[in-house]
Amino acid sequence: MKWKKDEKCTVAYDLLSPSMDISWRQHVLKLIDRYRQTRFSSRRVRRRVVFKHGDCNVVQGNVAKRRRKYLQDIFTTLVDAQWRWTLLVFAMNFFLSWLGFAIIWWLIVFWHGDLEPTAQANSSWVPCVRDVNTFTSCFLFSVETQHTIGYGAKHTTDECLEAIFVMCLQSITGVMIQAFMVGIVFAKLSRPKKRTQTLLFSRNAVICQRDGQLCLMFRVGDMRKSHIIEAHVRAQLIKKKVTREGEVLPFYQQELKVGGDGEEDKIFFIWPTTIVHKITPSSPLYNLSASDMLRERFEIVVILEGVIESTGMTTQARSSYLPNEILWGHRFEPLVSFKKETGEHEVDYNLFNNTYEVDTPLCSAQSLDRVIGLHQHNSDLQKYGISTTTNTSLV
Repeated sequence: MKWKKDEKCTVAYDLLSPSMDISWRQHVLKLIDRYRQTRFSSRRVRRRVVFKHGDCNVVQGNVAKRRRKYLQDIFTTLVDAQWRWTLLVFAMNFFLSWLGFAIIWWLIVFWHGDLEPTAQANSSWVPCVRDVNTFTSCFLFSVETQHTIGYGAKHTTDECLEAIFVMCLQSITGVMIQAFMVGIVFAKLSRPKKRTQTLLFSRNAVICQRDGQLCLMFRVGDMRKSHIIEAHVRAQLIKKKVTREGEVLPFYQQELKVGGDGEEDKIFFIWPTTIVHKITPSSPLYNLSASDMLRERFEIVVILEGVIESTGMTTQARSSYLPNEILWGHRFEPLVSFKKETGEHEVDYNLFNNTYEVDTPLCSAQSLDRVIGLHQHNSDLQKYGISTTTNTSLV
């Protein structure tokens, strides 16, 4: 249903019309001021499930055999670990492998008798490894063998088959350790998680009218020149629910249908986009007014997903909004402008979180639809000359 501008103002903004009762108008204005200035105490604000920067406020506890299960998937464990632990494991893997094979080399030359003074003094004695006569030299030979350094002085002979076997085994082991550790470091460096640092969510969400319908809006942006391909947005409302049987669901999730400016959930993400949720009868926000929003305890988790253009990996950015972070009667300021001098569209990120106030009914979308329907019904009756009195009370 399309309205003319004057009809929209008459019906949708009836609560704020100058002709209303003075005491009621003062009450409405106080309610507006209270909503815009109220900040919830920590006792009333719902504890976040998802922080503003995207981390989940969830701690896994009392997991049976947790360490064993983490070690069974050691690659993922090291990729998810902090850098200091990954680098420590990186260094310890090499050092322990050098030390372990140094002990094996020392045992080989010890059992062969190469460490005996008489053998070292005999020029005709053929050792297992030449120029290896102490544990320190065994350690140096272990490092040279594993990394194929080959300085030339130390080398194995054909006197000991076990020495030849250990040399082959250490060469293979060294390659495997290098491949494993390089894979972990590369996986950590190329993780799409870091890409989320340049994906932005607006500080606040807003509720205002668009085409005569109340809408919940928030803004997403990308600072980089390389775009997010196949970008799409999802939103979940998390709140407490009690079933008919009395079961308490403390984190009941309801999906909010969202889309970009004139788009579905998939967006052409070349500049900051305002994501819109139309508060329709199927929306969990349909029966909430501005005053109800002050008392409600819920959290709206928003998720932006897409493929990184430069790497082809999938990334996911998250944020959330509590009721006190939703501004009723506000709209986002435009931040994209065209520069005639350069012929380019310029995005001013200083305006990314900026909003401005707009006239918005304080009633719920359900009450607003009722008034609009009643106004339309009365307009149809007046076409046929039937006299009627329009009741626009939303109480």
